[in-house]
Amino acid sequence: MVDGVTTQDESGRKTEPDSPPDSPLALRVHRTNLVNIPAATLCGEAYNDEPRRLRIGATRSEHAALFEALDESPDALTASDVFQRHMAEVFGVNPDFSGAEGPDGKRRFRASYLRLLKGWMFDSNRAVGAVMKGWVESRFGLLPTFHGEPIHRFTSDAWAAYGEQKQSTRFHNNNIHLQLDLLYEFCQWTIRRGWPDAPMPNWASHIRLYRGVNDFEEHHIVARPDRRTAVLRLNNLCSFSIDRDIAGQFGDYILDAWVPLPKVVFFRDILPRYPFQGEGEYLVIGGDYRVGVSLL
Repeated sequence: MVDGVTTQDESGRKTEPDSPPDSPLALRVHRTNLVNIPAATLCGEAYNDEPRRLRIGATRSEHAALFEALDESPDALTASDVFQRHMAEVFGVNPDFSGAEGPDGKRRFRASYLRLLKGWMFDSNRAVGAVMKGWVESRFGLLPTFHGEPIHRFTSDAWAAYGEQKQSTRFHNNNIHLQLDLLYEFCQWTIRRGWPDAPMPNWASHIRLYRGVNDFEEHHIVARPDRRTAVLRLNNLCSFSIDRDIAGQFGDYILDAWVPLPKVVFFRDILPRYPFQGEGEYLVIGGDYRVGVSLL
């Protein structure tokens, strides 16, 4: 790949040099994806303004029995239990985080979406974060802008480290991408079901979320219309909070974004039995976002 001229991604697709060569690789290259919207469209501001629902391949049809059972659930807690039982049956993922029991009766570690969520909330720049960013890259076609450090080129040490970690055999096994596919589809099902105590009505298209940052190293500034507004290329997967005060604990600058609901991968209410509640965290697919910028 030659920086600053017409390039190709690793699948051979040509890309245009519409960004400076020192900008994140994610501004210049997209992958093919498994959803019904091209990656170049999905990452743009225009999609965020008028979002369309996303579907990951044939995930719902291949697990039709799960979604039929979910449709019969009387409340969110029951739906969560139905989802977890399905994940236990299909992937051997136990709700208590324990490993699957083998023929000898011993429990062995198996990668699970629960462990990834727990690890992400501890540190998204370790191997668990790389696996989840790799899933977004595979399913939605968006490359990460940052993993421990900014990623500017395929030939950089940052890209090599990310690539090595996203294939970590400790976390990238047990059909982990398929597990995350189902987590995403379950999240979207929950949003559209419209439980009375849900954080958004089922007719909503966006939700207002907040992110605290100390600088813009992780998120490239695409444009700065004024001192209170910025267009940022957010990392391909990033965390927000529904609570502005909690977001303020993570940085002096508060990013205020209207996030399209099809870009929400996970939020605290879909697994109410788990300790993912404290920060009101939402995992959001990235791309270009127009955000408000304010100081605490």
